[in-house]
Amino acid sequence: MTLNFNKLKDQLLFVPLGGSGEIGMNLNLYHHQGKWLIVDIGAGFADEYFPGVDMLVPDITFLEGIQKDIVGAVFTHAHEDHIGAVQYVWDKIRCPIYATPFTAALLREKLKEVDFGKEVKINLVQPGSAFSVASFNLEYVQLTHSVPEMNAIFIRTAQGNILHTGDWKFDPRPVVGPSSDFDKLKRFADEGVLALVGDSTNVFKKEASGSEGDLEESISNLVNGAKGLVIVATFASNVARIETIAKAAQKAGRRLMVAGRSIHRIVKCAKETGYLRDVPEYLDESEFSKHKREDLLILCTGCQGEPRAALNRIVGNSHRNIKIKKGDSVIFSSKIIPGNDKRISWLMNQLARLGIEVMTERDHFVHVSGHPSRNELQHMYELVRPHVAIPVHGEVVHIHEHAKMALEWGVPHAVQVEDGCVVRLSHEKTEIIGQVQARQLALDGHTFLPGDSAVMRMRRKMKREGIIIAFLSITSRGELLGDVVLTAPGLLDKREDKDLILDIAEEVSVAVTNQYRGKKNLDKPFIENITKGVINRMIQEEIGKSPVIEVHIQEID
Repeated sequence: MTLNFNKLKDQLLFVPLGGSGEIGMNLNLYHHQGKWLIVDIGAGFADEYFPGVDMLVPDITFLEGIQKDIVGAVFTHAHEDHIGAVQYVWDKIRCPIYATPFTAALLREKLKEVDFGKEVKINLVQPGSAFSVASFNLEYVQLTHSVPEMNAIFIRTAQGNILHTGDWKFDPRPVVGPSSDFDKLKRFADEGVLALVGDSTNVFKKEASGSEGDLEESISNLVNGAKGLVIVATFASNVARIETIAKAAQKAGRRLMVAGRSIHRIVKCAKETGYLRDVPEYLDESEFSKHKREDLLILCTGCQGEPRAALNRIVGNSHRNIKIKKGDSVIFSSKIIPGNDKRISWLMNQLARLGIEVMTERDHFVHVSGHPSRNELQHMYELVRPHVAIPVHGEVVHIHEHAKMALEWGVPHAVQVEDGCVVRLSHEKTEIIGQVQARQLALDGHTFLPGDSAVMRMRRKMKREGIIIAFLSITSRGELLGDVVLTAPGLLDKREDKDLILDIAEEVSVAVTNQYRGKKNLDKPFIENITKGVINRMIQEEIGKSPVIEVHIQEID
């Protein structure tokens, strides 16, 4: 359905463009009095559907179409899945940004990497404060999470009030920052909340998410009991965890060393904005060889198996400074994010093969989630008492379960959304009224590619079936000169499969010669089809594959 937004000028609308249907890549829009407000612009991890790609960003085609009516982008917190796409898309929307000091500091660091970085206007907003962006009257409310200054946003409009939660939990003992502001949540409820747009990540988890403050003792005991080098991998942006790990190192009498550019950047921004003040100065990875292994704890990136992260390079023995050996220990202080399972499992198997002790959330208390469990979600609904629940930040199954539970907890209405849904928010009837373009785009070098692009389809086929390249030299009359040359990297070995390669080349030569006999002019597409047909038939018969086949014809007079 094509919507005419000019006719919806007086409507209060909500449109998720990312994060509703997948974990990560959060980007949400609110429409009021003809203007649009963006909440978060996040990136996501790529899975096997996007071979050769690490990062995904939301498709902002719709934003480009309404660019003149975008009044600003407001950020809930500094995690990659909420701010990670800014440096890739801001130059196409060019709106002012509103963020708390820590989030703003991290955004500035990221924007140093792009040419337009200095053009971005970032407005500082103190945690818990109120401010206005056009007709949107906004107020931050502090909630606990694993990063400093996580603030939900209370959005006041003439058509109703919305609480957009961002990521949150109710942590009774947060290591960094204050506890959640329950009094303000209750005041919002008394004021009236039309819709709660909220986190669905842990809706299937019944037990409490756990407190960061309870984690310190467990990690300290694990570090204290280790004999060799200790490496702890976690999310770079988890400032609370960085402080917990730093304290564990200090208690165990180890020097903290940091490896990974993103952690260096996070620590820099945290200290600049008043956090991690009690953490002792850490060693740079270049100093590794100057210290005894048993005296060090290395805090690094790579807990999700990211190919370019520090832990992956250390395991692959390609890290410039840090080397591991049998008897060392690696702690994965993080959750395994769906989609990253295979990469992480591969990394853990490599470590085990090297004789490294591996500790994860499966068998040790090394991680607490930053997202609300089912009981915490219920408590939030009891506090806020919204008229409508709109679950976001989750896969379809999370959103479905969240909507179902919200109704069981007494919320009058729930709307299940996916990326691109246009939701009309109203006390009379909140409903999906249409759809706009929304999809995942792969950041492939300096370009963006959709998953259904010809390039991505070809990559998936090459990964699954392999590739064969045929080279033919031929005269203008269609006469073959010399042998057909075949190469099949990753599919056939030029030594072990030499006989099969020669047989295929001979079959191609015979077929081209026989079927082309009598033609006066060179017909390259005809020869290409003959060649592909022979190769495909023989590979199917011999190894049961249907590879990508490329044919290169060199015409020689």
